[in-house]
Amino acid sequence: MEAVAIVTILALGQFVLFSIQVGSMRVKHGIKAPAVTGHPNFERMFRIQQNTMEQLVAFIPAIWIFGYFVNPFWGAAIGLVFIVGRFIYRASYLKDPASRGLGFTITFLSTAILLVWSLFVAVRAIF
Repeated sequence: MEAVAIVTILALGQFVLFSIQVGSMRVKHGIKAPAVTGHPNFERMFRIQQNTMEQLVAFIPAIWIFGYFVNPFWGAAIGLVFIVGRFIYRASYLKDPASRGLGFTITFLSTAILLVWSLFVAVRAIF
């Protein structure tokens, strides 16, 4: 489960990095709190950070459930794919929000695989 813990820490670190980048954009473009609109680059980074937080709500329990019921090594590997997907999402969204699909899909599928596979294994263990 150590590998799952490491990947969880990396995912949370990525979220913290994105949060810091939102703060930097806020300062750079003179957007005073609590405003969440203003310069398009700030708004994009803010949405990246918010969407990452939304994705973490499902990802973190999913990776731990998978690690427990299925396999911690494979859970960590799929978790790393999630993190890569978030970086792709970030790069695409900053360039052109309409191009964010690949990163979002990688992230979504990573979490979906963790959840569906865990459910399958847990249900099979009952019967």
